[in-house]
Amino acid sequence: MTYCYVCPHRCGVDRPENMADTNGMFGSCGCGMQPIVARAGLHMWEEPCISGTRGSGTVFFSGCNLHCVFCQNYDISCKGFGKEITVARLREIYQELIARGAHNINLVTPTHFTEAIIQSLDTPLPVPVVYNTSGFEAQDTLRRLQGKVQIYLPDLKYADDLAAINYSNAPYYFRIATEAIKEMYRQVGDYQLDGDGLLTKGVVIRHLLLPGMLDNTRRVIDWVAKTFRPGQVMFSLMHQYIPCGRAAEYPEINRKVTDAEYAEAEAYLMASSIEDGFVQEGEAACEDFVPCFDGTGV
Repeated sequence: MTYCYVCPHRCGVDRPENMADTNGMFGSCGCGMQPIVARAGLHMWEEPCISGTRGSGTVFFSGCNLHCVFCQNYDISCKGFGKEITVARLREIYQELIARGAHNINLVTPTHFTEAIIQSLDTPLPVPVVYNTSGFEAQDTLRRLQGKVQIYLPDLKYADDLAAINYSNAPYYFRIATEAIKEMYRQVGDYQLDGDGLLTKGVVIRHLLLPGMLDNTRRVIDWVAKTFRPGQVMFSLMHQYIPCGRAAEYPEINRKVTDAEYAEAEAYLMASSIEDGFVQEGEAACEDFVPCFDGTGV
């Protein structure tokens, strides 16, 4: 790739093949072309239809095309911790996780390494591939993943574009993310569960309630309810916000979401036409649920 246009930032920079070959020119993601991975392992803390009883085979990529100031994975998304690996090693990691019983291969924050991921999936896997993304995706990039990804797990963080700019440096986030989610649904269609309640294909839209931003959450729920009918997609209303990263620089979000705030958001969801999905207990807002990015499995 001579000039990188893989994500909606369309930076157009010449990303080096290896970090050692850098000429100092990086795009929004701050990474070269070779995948950088901070952790690979069985993850039990995704939605039940993804984690199942044995765990989701998660591969946590370093770097990100967003810069969320409150990111729970800030050490790898913005500080660059991780190990650069080859595409061949990435394939091996998939097989190692499958051998350990992973229900699926879950690619976490994969967007900026799409080229390597496409190569790594040139041979179909015996389990579903989960594309676990911020939702800030370019449709032409998503179309290249058709047939290689069975489950899309996008965030829909913001309906408020000013908040998207302020907290994630993501202009036009709502338009871009909603169009991306429509493309994801076009590719995989209505969600399907197997006899054990595990997702075999489909779209699960995640939304993290942020402190003091109930109106943003209502607008996200309204869009999902208006766009999809029951049985088409799942919706996950998340209660796991804790102030991480640079949240202390933004006093209005430098706190946990209150139980009253989440209860109001949950009530709004239950009153909508959305029938399929998940809510979270308040105990999910705990640092114990943040993985340890120590290079395990890499």
